[in-house]
Amino acid sequence: MTARSPLFTLLLAGTGLAALSTAALAQDGQLIISTWGFNGDILDEVLYAPFEAEHGVEIVIDQGNNADRLNRVRVRDGGVDLIYLADAYAQQAIADGLFQEIDRGQIPTIGEIYEVGQAPHGEAYGPAYTIGRYGIVYDSAATDDPVTSWGDLWREEFAGRVTIPNVSTTAGQLIVLAAGERAGVDAFENPDAAFAELEALAPNVLTAYGRSSELVNLFAQGEVVIAAAQDFVVGSIQDAVPTAVWAPLGDEAYANLNVINILEGSDQVDLAHAFIDFHLSQQIQHEMAVRGVDAPINRNVELTEEEAARWTYGAEVVEALRLPDYERLNEVGEDWTTRWEAIFAN
Repeated sequence: MTARSPLFTLLLAGTGLAALSTAALAQDGQLIISTWGFNGDILDEVLYAPFEAEHGVEIVIDQGNNADRLNRVRVRDGGVDLIYLADAYAQQAIADGLFQEIDRGQIPTIGEIYEVGQAPHGEAYGPAYTIGRYGIVYDSAATDDPVTSWGDLWREEFAGRVTIPNVSTTAGQLIVLAAGERAGVDAFENPDAAFAELEALAPNVLTAYGRSSELVNLFAQGEVVIAAAQDFVVGSIQDAVPTAVWAPLGDEAYANLNVINILEGSDQVDLAHAFIDFHLSQQIQHEMAVRGVDAPINRNVELTEEEAARWTYGAEVVEALRLPDYERLNEVGEDWTTRWEAIFAN
């Protein structure tokens, strides 16, 4: 947790403060950033403090998970300048009109990042600052046949030993897309066929997990041996199960992007652009990677084999990833959730 005073703490401290808008707390010379609470000390050292020194500004952090922070932005009267969100939540914010358009001319380092991250929600909105993969992790000691495809989740040998993310999680809907491909259809156009494949998968699924910590525990306790997952959790699983490996899905894997955007109502627009540019720079991206914070999306970052082992890294890996259509996923969210619960709720 960062040493600087988080804005959300200020909102909760003292009688009457919680009723104030964020705009009432914002001050000249401050850049208010909404982000997660992970790796705060490293971020302070590598990202926030150097930017503050260079630009003569104080950075104030509003921290929490995607959903909570997005809800706070919805009910506030401005005041937050920048927000970090996972792809799916950023698309919700766009639908709600919460972002202002960025000026790409003020962010020259966008040209240094992989194409998949340059404009994942269109040229009007912010870039990705890190990249991950959504695919399969499995215990290689549990099978004689390597896992190389989404279809391997349906193998009979994995009956009752599979876990997939709940449909309500960041990447939960992506298994529906994979099921559609197994059925030979586009899940958006023919959800009946896609969910029929998920129903066929159900006997293999022990449970649908909601948090990465739950996924790690399922592997550690030997309850599951294979999972649909985001690759950031692989290291923690391998700590518990050394024979666990990431499956080489090639172009079947999905890109998992975290993006940064400028919020409507910000009065620090130039500083906000400068901060995005700073975070995307080769130097900051490299430092974040070697310090274990985020995978680099700047293609000029060079890592050793050991440094790169934990990350989605390198042109060959990144350029093979598929970018989900989160606009369409948001549109079908209610229907797919209802269909999902009919299969997996029990």
